Amino acid sequence: MSPLGRTPPVPTRRAPPWTASPHRSASPPPPQTSPRGIHDFVGSWRGPLHVLVNNAGIMAVPTLERTPDGWERQLATNYLGHFELTVKLRPALAAASGARIVSVSSSGHLFSPVLFDDPHFRFTPYDPIVAYGQSKTATTLLAVGVTDRWAGDGITANAVMPGAIATNLQRHTGGLRTPVERRKTPEQGASTTLLAATSPLLEGVGGRYLEDNNEAVVVTRRSDDLVGVASYAVDAANTERLWDLSVDLLS
Repeated sequence: MSPLGRTPPVPTRRAPPWTASPHRSASPPPPQTSPRGIHDFVGSWRGPLHVLVNNAGIMAVPTLERTPDGWERQLATNYLGHFELTVKLRPALAAASGARIVSVSSSGHLFSPVLFDDPHFRFTPYDPIVAYGQSKTATTLLAVGVTDRWAGDGITANAVMPGAIATNLQRHTGGLRTPVERRKTPEQGASTTLLAATSPLLEGVGGRYLEDNNEAVVVTRRSDDLVGVASYAVDAANTERLWDLSVDLLS
């Protein structure tokens, strides 16, 4: 584990919507499962983009739901929308000369790798947590893939695990079940995202999975405390395979 230091939440100020500013981040996000929403959002962008945080997410949808394209909804929302948005914003990110992308992942990725042969559960019996885990593994692999491909443009990406924070994300799971002593406030949960987005310690550093403001250890089995990043979520071959699959799905 690489000690990156611990930083408190950094105050931010939102720029007016759809206006260029020297260090503007993408907010608010477009509809992540809507190609038209992403197209319109990217088309309206002006100027360089210094930080992109891919944060939209849903969790443990109880029954199998599909988008109009036939994609499983958790994978579409948590990953495919982010992939398309990120790829289409590449020129703006490259123009920033040192842009950072933050992929908000989860310890839930430890429950499933990407199901490359059946990512949309057309044959495999649907399981809400497996589907969520797959989508968060894909989110982590996106950070690895972006860094591998775009570092020459000055673009790096890291995945982050915010921690256990009580939000509407858990509405399908009966609320937050993490032991009280391991829960975080929203401010504490945001700190790892802010570290990835702003810390000088991560200048030029990408392809990592961060938790608790540190680089996570790579693990080969899931522990009860759900700590670490699964080896399959940072694997180079899986990164290549997912990138190709994503391009095919969106073409």
